[in-house]
Amino acid sequence: MLQAYERFEHTHNEITDSITLDQDTRKKSRIKSKTDSGLDIGIFMERGHPLLVGEILKTECGLFIEIKGQAEPVATAIAIDWLTFCKVCYHLGNRHTSLQIGELWVRFKPDYVLEELAEKYGLTINHTPAVFEPENGAYGKGNHGHSHAH
Repeated sequence: MLQAYERFEHTHNEITDSITLDQDTRKKSRIKSKTDSGLDIGIFMERGHPLLVGEILKTECGLFIEIKGQAEPVATAIAIDWLTFCKVCYHLGNRHTSLQIGELWVRFKPDYVLEELAEKYGLTINHTPAVFEPENGAYGKGNHGHSHAH
């Protein structure tokens, strides 16, 4: 089994494989899975620092494996004006739920209460599966420094 203990924002080395994970799995610190080519892998990371789509794992044997996001069920609330969008983000944020914020859209795990709140403000809800990459939070690290493997 491959074992990965290191992660990088990018590498100048050849990417050997990839692993596609949903958001719930990416936020775990210990993961047992298979790479996209079918190799068994154990991932051992620092707690509280979710894997980010696009990061590179380095295995003990020197292979470089890219993290990819898996499309999963999400609700994407779409606004047509910035004031309404800001109000909805404020109210959703008060619910302490994980949110991915884009330009006039906000994405969260399907939840009929949150969807009703957004619809109350006039946003439309789209249920097309997508990669879910929520904000890390104001007190978490936005990134993990400028680390890269040569």
